[in-house]
Amino acid sequence: QVQLQESGPGLVRPSQTLSLTCTVSGGSITTRNYWWYWVRQHPGKGLEWIGEMGWDGIRKYHPALKSRATISRDTAKNQFTLQLNALTPEDTGRYYCVRVGFYYYADYWGQGTQVTVSS
Repeated sequence: QVQLQESGPGLVRPSQTLSLTCTVSGGSITTRNYWWYWVRQHPGKGLEWIGEMGWDGIRKYHPALKSRATISRDTAKNQFTLQLNALTPEDTGRYYCVRVGFYYYADYWGQGTQVTVSS
């Protein structure tokens, strides 16, 4: 059974950088044909894709967040991370890491971590 667990600060000041880590167990982040997503959900709204890193290390980002987001990974620790800089209160939400396979099937999710951007 694959498990994903997000970790990071719950409260961040505006203009600062958010750093979240997703620790994966029960499966490798380099297993072929899986992509590792970061998504978020603003209060009262739907899910928003932030970006992804594939098993091959190729990264993609939401166009609106591309200038502020960076996804990286540590294969030795089986972790991937999200850094989001220049935070504003609009970045407040619940952040999830997700494993996605073919046909965009999201088969495993982390429980999510709440991030609040506030002074």
